[in-house]
Amino acid sequence: MSGTSPLESIKHLGRYIFVRRVVTLLCVLASALLQTYVIQAFVNPANLLSGGFTGIALLIDRVTSLVGVSFPTSLGVLALNAPVALFCWRSISKRFVIFFMIQVALLSLFLRIFSFQPILGETLLNVIFGGVLNGIAIAIALKSGASTAGTDFIALYVSNKTGKTIWPYVFAANCCVLGIFGAIFGWEHAAYSIVFQFISTKAIDGFYHRYNRSTLIITTKRPKEVADIYTATFHHGASIIDGTGAYSGEAVGIIHAVLSSYEVGDAIKTIRSVDPRAVINVLKTDDFAGNFHRAGVDEPLPSEVLSTPDDDPVLEIAQHIRAGADLAKTPRKPWMRPRD
Repeated sequence: MSGTSPLESIKHLGRYIFVRRVVTLLCVLASALLQTYVIQAFVNPANLLSGGFTGIALLIDRVTSLVGVSFPTSLGVLALNAPVALFCWRSISKRFVIFFMIQVALLSLFLRIFSFQPILGETLLNVIFGGVLNGIAIAIALKSGASTAGTDFIALYVSNKTGKTIWPYVFAANCCVLGIFGAIFGWEHAAYSIVFQFISTKAIDGFYHRYNRSTLIITTKRPKEVADIYTATFHHGASIIDGTGAYSGEAVGIIHAVLSSYEVGDAIKTIRSVDPRAVINVLKTDDFAGNFHRAGVDEPLPSEVLSTPDDDPVLEIAQHIRAGADLAKTPRKPWMRPRD
């Protein structure tokens, strides 16, 4: 890879499966740690509820404490998320579920072993800064091809099927949970919690653009070559229109293409590799109707470099689990049974 900058070399390295899995694991670790900090340093001191399955677990913890029963938040997080993971094991991606459960397990572990102290005394400041950090924690996991909790998992499943973000609906569902919280513990803290959740949702929208689309208008003298490499690399369709340059009077091809916003940077570099003189105009696409290829929710990158190994270290975990389950179901022969 001579002649490339160090940044390009790092991005090229990031195309390999093993490196991407390591990066995802590190992002999951950072996300779980940041969520733990938010819960202990902002949510609990302000008597807030974060929403989602974590919020439901916190609500159960506080409701049971009123009757003298202890049901730890960490246990509630695991109990609520486990059924969702089992249900989605086959419907979305085994790899995605594995990272999802790793994140949940780490969050439960960190809530038990860490004890972060609050740094702000004002409730409103806790709401604002805690909401922003909570949204960033969720976005870190989502951008790496993982998830943070069951409601996020469900939101990604529906969004990947429809191609549209449903975070406003997630916010509405969280408001229902917060309404129960308000009826029990008082509406002042419930109102603060709704503001907290609103800020978190806006922070996610600000950092996570997977379902945003852009339109490329490409003017090139090599339209066939550009269209071929574009469709082969990104698996999106394109239209070629014959045109004439107003200044030069030469024949040119005008290519219209729609792609995910996170693919724009790579698409421009791919097009430039074929025609360095191509003129590319990027437009925001507010709505789109028709067939559109969407990568799996567990693959944040649009393509892989040549010679990428086929082995996936994370999927091997799922294969070992399946093999162990099959082995357990296999009837033992008499000579294999333990003696009395």
